[in-house]
Amino acid sequence: MNELWYMEQANMFSKLCPHKFKAYKKAHDFDNYSRKDYIYLEEAAARKVFMIVSGRVKIGYYNGEGEEIIKAILTKGELFGEKAILGVQTRNEFAQAISNNTNICAVGVDTLHNLMQDNKTFSQGIYKFLGWRFRKLERRLELLLFKDTKTRLLEFLEELKEEYGFVCPERKCLVVKHPYTQKDLACLIATSRPTLNLLMNELQQEKVLDFSRNEIVFL
Repeated sequence: MNELWYMEQANMFSKLCPHKFKAYKKAHDFDNYSRKDYIYLEEAAARKVFMIVSGRVKIGYYNGEGEEIIKAILTKGELFGEKAILGVQTRNEFAQAISNNTNICAVGVDTLHNLMQDNKTFSQGIYKFLGWRFRKLERRLELLLFKDTKTRLLEFLEELKEEYGFVCPERKCLVVKHPYTQKDLACLIATSRPTLNLLMNELQQEKVLDFSRNEIVFL
């Protein structure tokens, strides 16, 4: 696999001309991280944007009591650190690898700005992605602030359907194969693992869904 293949996994890169990409090829670094390694910390200089080639990355911050707040858990093909594109100078969050052999493609902000100036379609894709990311975070914040735990779970399950769901003809149902652990899911809806298990078991008993480690079947 070459760098162009990795870039094309994100929608904003799919319209980039190969010959133009080659002109910037040396500006991309590929770095490997082990589980629990930090890619960057809060207050670090924001000079690059990152894309996950393989593995998983947790994005979050620590509140005033020192508690970890998870904003997102990202997987292969997804971007993070995107606020640097908008001129943010320092990070207000951390990015941490949560799986071994996490491979990251780092792209300098200046390189992205040059590409955006040279390619209108590329530039539109970048802004479309930024708008989608901010809307998603805004929706997550609304859930955490105004909804009870079960509602947060149900609405998050709807997000999983949109992102990972597919219709299985053999089973005649919607199947979601997702990359999250139970701990991940609990953190993303701001609850405990026991509470999450209790709610999932209730939904299973109500025959709304069935679930295993990384699969949810909506009945």
